[in-house]
Amino acid sequence: MSGPVKSVLLVEDDDAIADMLRGFFERDGYRFLHAITGEEAVERLRIRPASAILLDINLPGIDGVETCRRIREFSKTPVIMLTARDSEIDKVLGLEMGADDYVTKPFSPRELMARVKAVLRRSEEPPARPRLLEIEGFEIDGGKRLVKTAGEESIEPTAKEFDLLWFLAENAGLAMSRSQILEAVWGYEYFGETRTVDVHIRQLRKKIEGIPIETVWGVGYRLGS
Repeated sequence: MSGPVKSVLLVEDDDAIADMLRGFFERDGYRFLHAITGEEAVERLRIRPASAILLDINLPGIDGVETCRRIREFSKTPVIMLTARDSEIDKVLGLEMGADDYVTKPFSPRELMARVKAVLRRSEEPPARPRLLEIEGFEIDGGKRLVKTAGEESIEPTAKEFDLLWFLAENAGLAMSRSQILEAVWGYEYFGETRTVDVHIRQLRKKIEGIPIETVWGVGYRLGS
C-alpha cells in the first residue's frame, strides 16, 4: 500500500482468530492491533485512533454492541462487526449503534479484507460536493451533510446513513437494487447479505420522519416519485 501505513484494530477474545488475521493483514501491509475486551478497545482508541475496527459481538465484559455505541460517542472510525451466523438481532443492533458493516462467522479472510478496503476507501473520499438536492420538501445538503425538513428542522444522519441517502437522492425516482446500493455506498460487490441496506433504510425513515423512501418489492428502494 502507498502512503501512510493503515492500522486495523481487532477486538476479539479468540486468540486463534487474532493470530490468523494478524498474519493476513500484516502480509498486506497493515499495522495490526489487538484488544481482547471492549473496555480495552475504547481506552486504546481514545489514546491512539485506528484506521478501521473489526469488532466481535460476543466479548467478555461489555459486548460488541455496547462497545460500538461507546466508540461512536467520540469516533467516526469505520466499524465492521463480526457476528455469529444465527445472531440476526445482534447484526441489527450493531448497525443501529453505528457500525458500518458486518461479517458473519465463519468468514473468508479475503471477503473481510475486501470489506475493510471498501470502508477505508469510502472514509478517505472527499466529502460530498457542497450542493443541495431537494426531494419533495426535504433539502439534502451535501456540504454540511445535513437534511433539512419542511419545518426547518436540521437532522444529521450518521456518515453511512447520509451516504446512502445521497446516493438515492442523486438517483431520485429510480428503483435501486440492494446490490447496486451496496456497491455504490459500501464499495464492494454483492456478497449475498442485504440486511445492511435494510437496517440503514429503517434508521433513515425513523430519524427523518416522512422522508419519501419507498420500498420497491422484489427490487430495492426508491427516493421520491
